Amino acid sequence: MGVWAVSWLESKVAVIGLGTTGRAVMDTLDRLGVRAVGFDLKAPAGLAAFESGSQQFVIGSEDEQASALADGFDLVVVSPGVAPHSPVFKVARNLGLPVWSEVELAWQIQQYLGKDIAWLTVTGTNGKTTTVGLLGSILESASQRVRVVGNVGTPIVSVVMDADVDVLAVELSSFQLYSTYSVEPVASVCLNVDADHLDWHGSVEKYAKAKARVYANTRVACVYDAADLTVENMVMQAEVIEGARAIGYALDVPAVSQVGLAQDESEVLIVDRAFVPKRHTQAAALATLDDVAHFAGPTPSAAIIKDTLAAIALARAYGAYAKKEIDSHAVSAGLRSFHPAGHRRQVIGEVADMIWIDDSKATNAHAAAASLSGFAPGTVIWIAGGDAKGQDFHSLVKTVAPALRGVVVIGADPTPITNALEDVAPQIPHVVVDGHEDWMYSVVNEAVALSRPGDTVVLAPAAASWDQFKSYAERGDVFREAVARLDEAWQTPQELPGD
Repeated sequence: MGVWAVSWLESKVAVIGLGTTGRAVMDTLDRLGVRAVGFDLKAPAGLAAFESGSQQFVIGSEDEQASALADGFDLVVVSPGVAPHSPVFKVARNLGLPVWSEVELAWQIQQYLGKDIAWLTVTGTNGKTTTVGLLGSILESASQRVRVVGNVGTPIVSVVMDADVDVLAVELSSFQLYSTYSVEPVASVCLNVDADHLDWHGSVEKYAKAKARVYANTRVACVYDAADLTVENMVMQAEVIEGARAIGYALDVPAVSQVGLAQDESEVLIVDRAFVPKRHTQAAALATLDDVAHFAGPTPSAAIIKDTLAAIALARAYGAYAKKEIDSHAVSAGLRSFHPAGHRRQVIGEVADMIWIDDSKATNAHAAAASLSGFAPGTVIWIAGGDAKGQDFHSLVKTVAPALRGVVVIGADPTPITNALEDVAPQIPHVVVDGHEDWMYSVVNEAVALSRPGDTVVLAPAAASWDQFKSYAERGDVFREAVARLDEAWQTPQELPGD
């Protein structure tokens, strides 16, 4: 499926899906002189302006699109939302047509143009966007020409065609990796794997297999969580370029070929024993945990620390490959200048004697568990609930219960969370806030009522937002507005009776 049997100029390409990615693919192929036909269920907005004299379109049902594929195509490029069980995918297989992701196409274009751009690839169920953002910030601080691309929002084909860059920090979803074959990243990481997108992949095993493709053909470093045997096994089984090393990261003192943490008097150092000349006897201090406090809070979660370590390992691997020192100044400065994507483990501020964290993007149990890890026992007020998407939360509650002081439950149907709390952790007080007018302000006030000074309030719903909001972003925005109002109320002097 990964072999293109005809030359670029002779090919006829079906581009399935005309969203942001599909439009970028169509534009790029048109500029290269490749005949491309765009397929979609309905005409996208602005199609007339999108069309050029050489471009054609098939607008119709999946079955109509599948029938049109028999009209002499040489290659199919699929957008991430097109699942392997779709009619288009099935017909392409039956016709023997290669099916490529936009990622694969971008790599092939880079080779065709003869550009030497290093790819640093990142996948995982959770933490991808934070990790590529940290990686990009570190490389920028090292004065490298870098772009953050891929699933994070910027199509790779556009950057490969036009940008003057040395290195790409590439976020990859399992959808993109499924139809990616020949990319040769300088360094790669799968941050974690948990059951997700099973409607697209069909099984946990197929989902994990797609994630594991991130390590294929890696040149310098396959980076992995040293405490995650599933991901470590992916690394051990990966077909890599000869000489590529397995580089672990750990939440304690690193072993040889690892990046990890070390206590130094009053601060915790981030240290490298992987990319130093005498790694068997020496380590290099690159930063401290204080460098992430501005966005992760004074007590960063284990998930944030791991994302940080992964980004540093990738950056150091690139430095080794390109013979460009990514030193402690660049790492520390990159961490301090990083600002996370909206609603992903963002510290809103200190209000009502507590730290408030917006992780509205934690829309599944795995993400919520990561968000709540690393806190001192009994110090977290958890705001949870929403569209459960059929998830069972008993295992999640059992995992996070030690960190909790109380729980505020939201959602049109709170029972998936409340049932798990009552069954697994009945000792933890919880309160349900229904959808009355101004209910999010009630949520933050209930969080205060459950708390003690110095606690942390974490919005990590473990559920989608569609039951009460248009998106997780809107949910996070409403939460932030409520916290801001709470702050204003606490700052306003209260009049005593008789004053």
